[in-house]
Formats: sequence, structure tokens, C-alpha cells
Amino acid sequence: MKSDLNICIVDDDEIYKFTVVKILKSIGFDKNIMAFSDGDEAFDFITKNIENVKALPDVILLDINMPIMDGFQFMDEFVKINPRVGKKITIYMVSSSVDAKDVKKAASISEISDYIIKPIKRGELQNILEGLNKEIRI
Repeated sequence: MKSDLNICIVDDDEIYKFTVVKILKSIGFDKNIMAFSDGDEAFDFITKNIENVKALPDVILLDINMPIMDGFQFMDEFVKINPRVGKKITIYMVSSSVDAKDVKKAASISEISDYIIKPIKRGELQNILEGLNKEIRI
């Protein structure tokens, strides 16, 4: 499947990022992948490119537990700038945490589309991205 999606992985686990990239390549979504090791790096990229919608991610796979700026801290900052972002960015919180507090907190943030427990499965990722790809093409 041809994909024009910009996919952003925000996670400090190098093995997880490697695995997700391999899955993305296997399902044909490997054209535009960016990866950051913490929320601060990702937020910095977004703010520097806020006027360049073609560079901004269409989807973010966001971990919770990271150094420097964790996923919830990233979301606190993202919510503030979201009205200035020139495109819809779909955000999935992807975490190994099964703590009900984390799930509830993520659900309370309207900019988070869903909470996914790691490891993300190939079929699950494929369904998400195919759906987003269709939305963007409409």
C-alpha cells in the first residue's frame, strides 16, 4: 500500500523503535518515519516545523516513560500549541504500563486517540495506519 503518512515514534527504547520500523517496512509504511528518544526532542521538532505541515507527523506513537520529557509532559506542551498546528496529528499512547491511572489519564486527554499496550501488534498497527492513510487521501 502506498503511504504518504509521516509517522513519528517517540520512545527511548531502541529495540522497540527498531521493531516498529521493521513492522512499518513489512506493511509498506516506511517512506516517512521519524524517531525521537524523548518527548523534548519530538516537541522541539514540532515547534520548529509548526508552519511546515508537510514535515509534521500525521501520527505519533508516544511512549509514557522516557527521560527528559515523558509522554504526559509532551502532551501537556502539545495541547498548548495544538491550535497553532496546521494539520491534525493523531496521537497514540503506546506503553508497557497497564496501570489504570495511566490509562485513565491518557483517556482524559482528548488529543490522544487511543492507549495501546506494548508490544504493538503488526495487524493493529497496520489497521491504524491504513485507516489514517484513507482519511488523509479523502
